[in-house]
Order: sequence, then structure tokens, then C-alpha cells
Amino acid sequence: MLIYRTIEEIPAPFPQAAVTVGNFDGVHLGHQAIFKKIRQAAAEQGGVSVVVTFAPHPLKVLAPERDFRLITTYAEKERLIAESGIDVLVIIPFSREFADIPADNFVRDLLVGRIGMNSLVVGFDYVFGRNRTGDAGLLRRLGEEIGFSVAVLDQVGNGETGFSSSMVRELISSGDVQGVVPLLGRYFSVGGEVVHGFHRGKQLGFPTANIKVEEELLPKPGVYAVKVEGDGWVCDGACNIGNNPTFYGVTETVEVHLLDFDADLYGSRLRVYFVERIRDEREYPDIFALLEAIRDDVSRCREILADLSLIRHHE
Repeated sequence: MLIYRTIEEIPAPFPQAAVTVGNFDGVHLGHQAIFKKIRQAAAEQGGVSVVVTFAPHPLKVLAPERDFRLITTYAEKERLIAESGIDVLVIIPFSREFADIPADNFVRDLLVGRIGMNSLVVGFDYVFGRNRTGDAGLLRRLGEEIGFSVAVLDQVGNGETGFSSSMVRELISSGDVQGVVPLLGRYFSVGGEVVHGFHRGKQLGFPTANIKVEEELLPKPGVYAVKVEGDGWVCDGACNIGNNPTFYGVTETVEVHLLDFDADLYGSRLRVYFVERIRDEREYPDIFALLEAIRDDVSRCREILADLSLIRHHE
């Protein structure tokens, strides 16, 4: 997948470009349906599939006071879009100045003029341009005038509820990591570098990898059965998210005990895939009660993970 981080980097309009535009935070199955549609359109017209997105996320610029947490990092979003089989990703730097561009100009000058859009696929609720005045109606009118086709996809859902990034965010925040799998088509994951912690796990006989997570959004504090991916390997694990109340901790950490694994991981990068929530984080009266709980957690994680394969992206 070719990546352009500004419109100006594009040397010439793409041939017969099938385009979609959006934030695509989380790259859930609704987004995947749009990507599939532009891949099909590009194949039918002998052209190129192009995803146009923004960085930072518009809400980070237009509503910085909101506690808005992205589901994926920008780098992880790029990886997931690449794995969706897209030919070109265009990342537009988002600013207040860019937000002031009229919807009509955005379509004429950028999508058609610079990208070479021949067909456009958007979600049912897509709006854009200054004061969010661009919608499906405007797109269809411009399509007829300029000469590009417009397809507006119905919301993808499970029959009762439509899939959305806000729903994904809500499920993860509540700790429902199982419930989010049908929306994402994969396990929710976080990643980062293994850093030094307090080494309490090793002293207790259950060494943990303390991960400096790059994602903004974490599941609700508690204990989770997880799959852990390193450099060329995958291992089962038990993950604790929280502040270690038994030790009067105040900083939220992500610590993973890898089952049947013994290696120095400091400085390496791990990705943690959340399979099932085991329990809330609790404060225990003493070390012995904590140890018993950890043994139970590890045993439960072994049962849950024994016959499961890692689902890291939508097939």
C-alpha cells in the first residue's frame, strides 16, 4: 500500500480512482465493508482503491476539551487498512484551516482534481466540509455535474444495532472485550515497549512484562485472558490493568504474565490481544490472598486460551 501524508505529495491523479473518505478509527467491520466496496469498484473500472483519512482526528482539533480516546494509534490504523487490501492511503493533516474548506471545494479540488476520483463510496452518515454542510445529497449532485459515481452504504450491523466507532469505544471502556469482537472482526489489542516496573510479579513467582502502552483507550481495569504477540511468536497470557491497590499503587499499568515463557523482554515490543475478562481488580488483605487469586487467574486463563487461535485482523 502506498502512503501519502499530504495531498501535495501525490505526483499526479490516480487512474480511475475508487475513493472513500473518513476517520476509520478502530477499522471495524463497517469500515471493512466500505473498503471491500472500493476494492471491487477499482477492479471493475481497472483503477486504484484509495482511502482518504485525517491526522490528527478532527475531534482532537475541533473539540480538544473532550475526553476523546482513539481506539487505535495512527500507525495501527495504517496497518489495518493495508491488511484490508487497499492500494493507496492518503493522510490529510487536519487543522482548523482545513476544516474551513467548503464541502464543494474539497470534492472538486482535492478528491477529483488531486486524487482523480472516478467513484466514491461513503458510509450512510458521512458529512464533511465547512460546518459539516457536505452530505450524500451534495455528493450526488456534484457527481452528476463533474462525472463521478456515488455509492452510500447502509450501516453494517448485527440486525439489531449498527456498528460504529463510538459503540466499539463504549464496549472496550466497559471491559466487554468479547462483545467487541463481532464489531471489529478481531480481538481488540494494545501494544508498546516492555519497560521496568516494580518487579513485584517476579518476587511473587509470576513475572510480568510491564508494557508502556501507546493506545489512548484501555479496557476497564481488571484481569484479562490475552494472547501476546512478540517478534515472530505468540504466547498465552494473563493481563492485569489497574493500579495494584494491594500495594497502594496510584499509576495505571498494563502488566502481562506470559504462560510457560521465560525470556528477557525489556526493550522489546509486544502486542496484547484481549480475549476475555476474568474479574475486576481487587485489593487483597495480604500477599497470600493475592497469590491465591493470581494462581486462580492463571489457571482460568489456561482454560480459556487452550484451544483458541489468535484473531489479529479481519479475514
